Amino acid sequence: MSAATRLRPAAIDPGAYPSLGALLRDALVQFKSETALVTYDRKREVGRVSYAEFLRTGLAFARALEDAGVGADDRVAVIMSNQPRWLYTAFATFHRGAVLVPLDYKLTAAEQAALIRHAKPQALITEYPFWRRLAGELGADLPGHVWVSDAPDGVALSPGDGAAGVVAPWAAPRDAAAPTEVPRGRDDDATIVYSSGTGGRPKGCVLTHDNYLVQLESLLALFPMGVGDRFFSILPTNHAIDFMVGFVGPLTCGSLVVHQRTLRPEFLVDTMKRERITHMAVVPLLLEAFERALDDKLDAQPPWKRRLVDALGLVNEALTEKAPRHGLSRRLLGPIHAGFGGHLKLLFCGGAFVDRARAERFYRLGLPVAIGYGLTECCTVATVNDLKPFRGDSVGRAVAGVEVAVRGAGDDGVGEVFVRGRTVMRGYLDDPELTAETLVDGWLVTGDRGWLDAAGHLHLVGRSKNMIVTPGGKNIYPEDIEGAFEGLPAEELCVFAADFLWPRHGHALVGEELVAVVRVEGDEQAAFDALLPRLRELNRRLPDFKRVGGVLRWPDAFPRTASMKLKRNELAGVIGGATARDAVVPIEGGAAPRAARVEVSA
Repeated sequence: MSAATRLRPAAIDPGAYPSLGALLRDALVQFKSETALVTYDRKREVGRVSYAEFLRTGLAFARALEDAGVGADDRVAVIMSNQPRWLYTAFATFHRGAVLVPLDYKLTAAEQAALIRHAKPQALITEYPFWRRLAGELGADLPGHVWVSDAPDGVALSPGDGAAGVVAPWAAPRDAAAPTEVPRGRDDDATIVYSSGTGGRPKGCVLTHDNYLVQLESLLALFPMGVGDRFFSILPTNHAIDFMVGFVGPLTCGSLVVHQRTLRPEFLVDTMKRERITHMAVVPLLLEAFERALDDKLDAQPPWKRRLVDALGLVNEALTEKAPRHGLSRRLLGPIHAGFGGHLKLLFCGGAFVDRARAERFYRLGLPVAIGYGLTECCTVATVNDLKPFRGDSVGRAVAGVEVAVRGAGDDGVGEVFVRGRTVMRGYLDDPELTAETLVDGWLVTGDRGWLDAAGHLHLVGRSKNMIVTPGGKNIYPEDIEGAFEGLPAEELCVFAADFLWPRHGHALVGEELVAVVRVEGDEQAAFDALLPRLRELNRRLPDFKRVGGVLRWPDAFPRTASMKLKRNELAGVIGGATARDAVVPIEGGAAPRAARVEVSA
């Protein structure tokens, strides 16, 4: 170890701080000489910022917030893609003792406007493309102060008819007086995060500074980072995972955060190589895309090279049985690692079901996937696999400070998952009724179903509201069946009860058969026909009561949340309104279990 490495400052202890604002301020001072942020537009670097420069810009914008009257417990909404100004805004908000309201920039303007009306922020920070659509939707409900980033030169930022708000370009005023820091405590509100942004009842999770600091402390104990580590922030920062491991976590440790304007695979890989990325957070769909790219490269190699990769993978698996050994894996499987930038140590993955075989394959290749389970209501994660040893069959054990219990278990041990601990939210904004339904005697009712093994690892099987119950008392989870069809040459696949898609007698509580809805590349009939034999083969491997009775070809991309979770209700409504039941292609050998009850959640 070099003298320079030994002298590098250590990560800051989150347990010693009362608030996120105080933690981030001290981190920005302690690591002032390190690079904090790098931004790319395609393959072109467009910005590189040190911790000291981050602090100056963040404090300057905090002064702008103060001049606008934003202070303790005021709310600041942010609608931006991943970029430095998102992070400056968050830091400035916390410095002023205000509450951050991160909103999904991928929502429609009408959906964003509905959440703004619900949250009632005093200020809004957004980007020009989003502002253009949002201004007309908000009208008189515009927050009192709005800052718009990336507006073209000379464009007037008119707030629209009937709006009284003050709209200005996003700017950190130069030579501004130092802003007043508003101290916050552990029990004060830090954020209001919406767990579901479209349709139905808005669910604004009120999370405290203590929620975040306890969560951060437990994650850094499991997955320490430091100066020299480089995190690639590609999930939306408004999402709980990236907020924690792509913003607060790296900056607490003196690490580098990389943003990129496009998520096209060829640009991602180029940036991973240039910046020697060590950590990323992904969702299962992106992990699947990585695997497809890997397979495409391997398929182009001679058979002996493919066999050699398989053999070296088995050697690496044996040598890393107890814990990852990044240096060893890179030496054994250098060309594979080079395809991911050459320095990747860890992938965080959550947000939806992670295919076990895929996770195990990545570990075998020396690219460990830390699988976690969490909800917005409990900050980031309730359980995570600590990789000591790696297990791809579960979502890990409860993190420090969190308890997980399974209640109402049947003979198979499966019941509803409950979570308790200091990372659980205060409640839903202005909704005591929903809060009382979700927080019962200090426990968070997750709505997920699973079981705990003897080692305390949690195994998920599906959502309670997605469960289909047959007349014979068998429980069917669409997620379980979808997992059995992994490897099909389909872009997307999901499973529904037929009577949920096409209700009989005006309701959807009786399902005659299960239907697999698939989207193939390019919506080509030939591609659809080609996958049917493989689908039949996989279907026959399922127990009779789990087999799908037919398959429906769907041309459009499935609607998904920012974390790429499937919006089942929305997709079902579109399919049911656009197709008829006779569009389903029967599957030879498929069963048609009559379901006694089926509900599908958003």
